Amino acid sequence: MTFAVFIHRSDSIYDDDPAERYQFPPQYLSRVQACVGDWIVYLEPRKVANTRGYFAVARVQEVIPDPKAPGMYLALIEDGTYLDFTKPVAFRSQDGLMELGVLNEKGRISGRAQSAVRPLSPADFHRIVEAGLGEVDDLLPRIGEIAPH
Repeated sequence: MTFAVFIHRSDSIYDDDPAERYQFPPQYLSRVQACVGDWIVYLEPRKVANTRGYFAVARVQEVIPDPKAPGMYLALIEDGTYLDFTKPVAFRSQDGLMELGVLNEKGRISGRAQSAVRPLSPADFHRIVEAGLGEVDDLLPRIGEIAPH
C-alpha cells in the first residue's frame, strides 16, 4: 500500500482540480504510479499566505498521459473519494510535524519536504487524516481495506 502527499496550490500553473485530477511532470511518474488504487493527502505549501496545510484526502484511480499537454501526466481521482478535511491540518503544530517522514537522520526537515509528490507512511497518513476529519471510519468512503496504523 502506498500513501502519498500531493502538493497543490490554488494558484498553480498546473491543470489541477483536486477532486478530479492532479497534473504533474515526468519526474514524479513512478511515485504517482505507485499510488494507483491508494489514498493520498493534499498539502498546500507553507509558502502560500494563509496556507490550509493538509486539506483533503482522495484515492488515485489511474495515471494517464495528459492529452492536452505533451510530456505531462494526470493522476485521475476516483469518483466519490475526494474529501475536504473538516479542519485544515498544519504541516507543523505545537506538537511538532505531522509528517515525520520528511525528517532526516538528525531529526531535521530534509529536502524531501520540497518534493511535490512524496511517499507517506501509514502512520503519518492516519495521523494527518484523523487530525483533519476526526473519526476516520465514519467519513472515508468504504472502498477497499484500511491499512493498520
